[in-house]
Amino acid sequence: MNRIEKFFGVRNEAKIRFLDGEFEVIAPGEFVRCAVSGQQIAISDLRYWSVDAQEAYASAEISVKRYLELKNSGEV
Repeated sequence: MNRIEKFFGVRNEAKIRFLDGEFEVIAPGEFVRCAVSGQQIAISDLRYWSVDAQEAYASAEISVKRYLELKNSGEV
């Protein structure tokens, strides 16, 4: 972290490849965004994602809702 990040609270978004039961950090950062809500999810709090859609989700409810949307549209 550099001085500007410390003083102004600038945080970096991570780039992640989602795998079955784990994820791989492609570009380091402190958070990812929920694909549905846009909410920031700290990497340490990341629990829900889709391998097929390569998306992160903020909660189990959002994850299920998105899965059903993708399933109904034929994307999954």
